[in-house]
Amino acid sequence: MTVLRRQLMTSALALGALQLFPGLTMAQARRLVFATFSGSWEEAHRDVLVPAFRKSAGNAEIVLDPMLSVDQIAKITAARANPPIDVMLHDPGPALVAIAQDLAAPYPVDKSAHYKDLITEAQGPMGPAPFFQVVGLTYNPDKIKTPPTSWADLWKPEYKGRVGITNMNSTLGTGFMVEIARMHGGSEANIDEAFKAIAALKPNVGAVAANPGQLATLFQQGQIDISPGNFNAIQILKARGVPVEFVAPKEGAIGFKTTIHIVKNSAAPDLAFALIEAAISPEVQKTLMEPPYLIVPTNTKVAMTGEIASALANSPEDLKKKFVFQDWKKINEQRPQWIERFNREINT
Repeated sequence: MTVLRRQLMTSALALGALQLFPGLTMAQARRLVFATFSGSWEEAHRDVLVPAFRKSAGNAEIVLDPMLSVDQIAKITAARANPPIDVMLHDPGPALVAIAQDLAAPYPVDKSAHYKDLITEAQGPMGPAPFFQVVGLTYNPDKIKTPPTSWADLWKPEYKGRVGITNMNSTLGTGFMVEIARMHGGSEANIDEAFKAIAALKPNVGAVAANPGQLATLFQQGQIDISPGNFNAIQILKARGVPVEFVAPKEGAIGFKTTIHIVKNSAAPDLAFALIEAAISPEVQKTLMEPPYLIVPTNTKVAMTGEIASALANSPEDLKKKFVFQDWKKINEQRPQWIERFNREINT
């Protein structure tokens, strides 16, 4: 592509955004950068959310930049006045950090067509929650004929070298450690017992994944057979024919909401708003609830049906009854030290 053609295309995109949002300046009308999560989340957002956004935003240009929440926060903190990200996606712990560090702009609730239709737990003045996540046990049914029933099954000797876990810089990794601590008398304020338990698990650990997306890849490559896992992350793998199943442990699967935020000082706040509106719209949420994504919706206009209803919950109220919701405000107080300790003692 020639420089002139690239400039003409960029100008056309900018003019389209200006027509859609008259309040934008030409300097602001540039591509939107959305920091999504890696793996199945990136695929779901690329295949469903991005087309819906572009349809509503005059075919505006958008770039998906998959990364963990901690990396999103670091990148935005390093360039507050001119952030390289316009929309960030966070699980509960990182969301509290981003808001406390003044990285998120208030969500323009008065302009939103869908905010009022979200369940109460998904309504946040600094950014709504477009979906819930559920973490339980993931396993390969071709290798493990008897489905696991408890977190404690990971320590079974027959799984030597076949267990996968994730670093604690992911919500999955930290949430799992908190649940292991609670099984042994600990809590969100004290996970010493979890570190002891994971040290004992080391002979069974075949891999420590950098993030949940990499964990899914390890299943696909046949390097692990069982792990803590996100319900949604395995759905695309199953659709590809990868042998993998999800089960809620008897102690209770971990449930948490994921929120989406306009980055403070974004050069394209109106386009960021348009993306979030698409994410919480009933049309996008209904599509993402269906195979292969099976993402738990938060818009009350979308009824929980199909595999979501049979495997997880048939309503937001049912979800709240069945799953464990952790105190991330308490977890955040010591999480940085826990991550450092995990990297020193476990991920070596």
